[in-house]
Amino acid sequence: MTVRFMRACLAAAVALPATGAAQGGSDPQPIALADAVRLAQRNSPTTVQARNAERGSEQSVRSSMAAFFPTLSLSAASNQRGGTQFVNGNPLPISGQPWSYSRGLNTSVNLFDGGQRWNQYKTSLANVDRDASSEVTARYSVALNVKTQYFQVLAARETESAARRQLEQAEQQLKVAATKMAAGAATRADSLASAIAVGNARLAILNAQNSLGNANAGLTRLIASPIVVTAVASDTSVMGAVTIDEAAISAMVLEGPAVKQAQATLVAAQAAHKASTSTYLPSLQLTGSYSLAPKGSDTFNWGGGPTTTSTNLGFSLNYTIFNNFTRETQLVNARITEDNAEASLRDAKFGARQNLTTFVNNFSTAQQRVELQLLTITQADEALRVVQQRYNLGTAQLLEVLQAQTTLDNARAALIQARLDARTAKANIEQLIGRDLP
Repeated sequence: MTVRFMRACLAAAVALPATGAAQGGSDPQPIALADAVRLAQRNSPTTVQARNAERGSEQSVRSSMAAFFPTLSLSAASNQRGGTQFVNGNPLPISGQPWSYSRGLNTSVNLFDGGQRWNQYKTSLANVDRDASSEVTARYSVALNVKTQYFQVLAARETESAARRQLEQAEQQLKVAATKMAAGAATRADSLASAIAVGNARLAILNAQNSLGNANAGLTRLIASPIVVTAVASDTSVMGAVTIDEAAISAMVLEGPAVKQAQATLVAAQAAHKASTSTYLPSLQLTGSYSLAPKGSDTFNWGGGPTTTSTNLGFSLNYTIFNNFTRETQLVNARITEDNAEASLRDAKFGARQNLTTFVNNFSTAQQRVELQLLTITQADEALRVVQQRYNLGTAQLLEVLQAQTTLDNARAALIQARLDARTAKANIEQLIGRDLP
């Protein structure tokens, strides 16, 4: 009965899903973090929209510059003549050519508009700066998402490795319990508990593999890859350290993309405010035209021939006295936009400082946690070894072994989480200052 029971425990532990067969499909292709960030920044809808917004702003600059030059247009027209006319009360057909033709050149230029074009030009330049900062913000936001997902892959891989070590220890414990039970030195409860420990370890591996697959899928989506990708297999215990002091980073954060974007938005709002005041000044416009009409011809006479010409040159002055408070409404809205932009810039600076403090503290705390958990794992591993020997000698209960094993497993999980938190905090700092840290 004892041998059959021991075999049943072993069979129950092994009957759980295999750790390697559950991951169907081809193996994911490894990709370096820098390459993943580059691909994501190129393919992400966020960065694509940011680049297109910058292109639109640059076109607005060209358009606002062109407003200082005269407009020029060519025209050509043909009109059919026909019908009757009355002469001394008698209807007579209209004589002459049935068609009339004309061609001309027209131009106009705004000589003075109260500075509106100039302020619109300054507004468009500020919009370019704003959208350029927005594009940088988008790129580092995408980089943060990629790094976070990449670090999730590393964490899942570390978790799987820790779960496999847990399985090895649980299987060894199961063999010891089975041997002692066969010798009559252990109870059936010991074998059952050991079998459950093996099953939990196998389940931990399966959960880690599922987390790894989900993280790979998320990374694949971020970089828009047609094939499944994963993080490069490397020493996941290596973490980059922030070598720049906090004072230097504090100066960088005020030059970060979020603050620059808010500053450019304020400059654009100020220029728009000035442009709205130009409607209270008169405008002066110059217009000119030159036209030719062929004489006695049924064509346009592009090659020459007798023509009649006419020229026109005119100046127009316009001053709006009252337009149903449209100017006033535009001016008030411009002032509101400027006030909002000032408040947003002020909040962006304070928010950047606050986030920097949070991320730097998170990083420092996570580094301390990593060092502490490394010591905790060393102590827990030694404690497990000692209690395992005592159990083998019969001076300790299996419950003590399982408790020591749980302590070691928890320490490993805490170390993985601390490494993930440290990497994520560093990536957040890089996103905040708009540059990569060494």
